[in-house]
Amino acid sequence: MNISKSNVKPVFQSPYINVVDLEYAPGAHYLDATRRNIDDIVAAKSDQEFMNLKPDAVTCIVILNGGSNPELLLSDEYRYPTGQFILSPPAGLIDSQDKNDPNAIIGTAIREVQEETGLDLSKLEYRAEVVNRAVFSSPGMTDESNALVSITIDSEIDDSALSHEGACGSECFSNFHRLSIKDARSIYKNGRDNKNRFYSVYTWVALVYFISGLWKED
Repeated sequence: MNISKSNVKPVFQSPYINVVDLEYAPGAHYLDATRRNIDDIVAAKSDQEFMNLKPDAVTCIVILNGGSNPELLLSDEYRYPTGQFILSPPAGLIDSQDKNDPNAIIGTAIREVQEETGLDLSKLEYRAEVVNRAVFSSPGMTDESNALVSITIDSEIDDSALSHEGACGSECFSNFHRLSIKDARSIYKNGRDNKNRFYSVYTWVALVYFISGLWKED
């Protein structure tokens, strides 16, 4: 199959989400939800462009390693399509003006951590690592991709330092959760959080990464 830009037609457009019609064969159509402009649709990229794909957003795996035991930091975030507060890691879109910045992934991660947790990493001892440059969230429906970033904070963090006050737009948060490895393993095994709610694939990734110990220094 070969989807060209000329075979991409807009169906719905808005500042944060678009729907396009991909004509993947003569008379054959597929709807794609995307955060991208029409001229940047992933489906119409060449193989080389696809290999150099820049993600739409960043998801942060924040590990607090300054106390006696490591903890995974998550929040309850209201996700409108689910109609629920669900257990979530800090995450956010890469700003359009940052797309061509070679450090855009780490820069976005640092910004999102401060906005959604209140932690100013410039004042803390931390390590940031890109775990994966781009993973697709639901490629049967959307071309949205997220970079995964591990941020290990080696400074001791008190609960009073945590805040959701920097959240902007339609973002809505409730509690913070500081999960021990035992807590994370239990939620991972149950497939539900401690309030019996399902969670996102990115929360699942954060749990697995934390439990695995891959974040530890060699």
